[in-house]
Amino acid sequence: MRIFLVSCLVVLLAACSPSSDKPALKFNATDITGASFAKSLSLNDAATKEPRTLDSFKGKVTVFFFGYMFCPDYCPTTMTTLNTALTKMTPEDAKRVEVVFVTVDPKRDKPEELAKYVAAFNPNFKALYGSEEATAAVAKDWKIIYQKAQVKDEFTYLVDHSTQMYAFDKEGRIRLMIRHEAGADVIAKDLTTLVRS
Repeated sequence: MRIFLVSCLVVLLAACSPSSDKPALKFNATDITGASFAKSLSLNDAATKEPRTLDSFKGKVTVFFFGYMFCPDYCPTTMTTLNTALTKMTPEDAKRVEVVFVTVDPKRDKPEELAKYVAAFNPNFKALYGSEEATAAVAKDWKIIYQKAQVKDEFTYLVDHSTQMYAFDKEGRIRLMIRHEAGADVIAKDLTTLVRS
C-alpha cells in the first residue's frame, strides 16, 4: 500500500516543474519545484521544545521524513540511509544539510525519547513533534498519509504511513520528493546539487 501511495504521488507531482530562464538542475529524485503543498509547518523541536516553522530551517538544504519511533522497517532504514548519504558528501557540503524526522505518532513518541532516537542515527539529526491535531494538519498539507494498523490496545499498534522524503532548498522552497528506495549514493548526489545551487 505504501509503494502504491508513493507511486500515485509521483504521477501527480511529475508535472510540477520550475519556470526559470536558468538551466534546470538535474536530479535523480522527482523534481517538484513549484509544488503547491508543504507551504507551512508549525511543530516543536524534540530536543529544545521550541516551536519550529519552515523559516527555522532556511539557510540549509533540509530533508524531512515522517515516521515514528516504533516503526520496524521503513523509518530505521531511511534514517540510516540518510546518515550514510551525508558521509558520501564532502564534509563542507554535509554541514549544509539538515535532516528532520517528523513523528506521526505523538501519543507514544515523547519528545525526550524522540530526540534520543534520531541522535542514535546522527547526533545532528533533528526531530519534530506536535499535538495529534497539529500533526494531522501538517501531514494533510504535506500530502502525508498515515493510519494506525494492527491495533491491540491503546498503546500497542503499528502505523502505516507514507515513506517519501521531501528536500527543501536553502531558501525554504520544496524541491524534491525522494523515494524510500533511493540509495545513499543517489541521495548524496542530489543533496550536493541542491547545496551547491
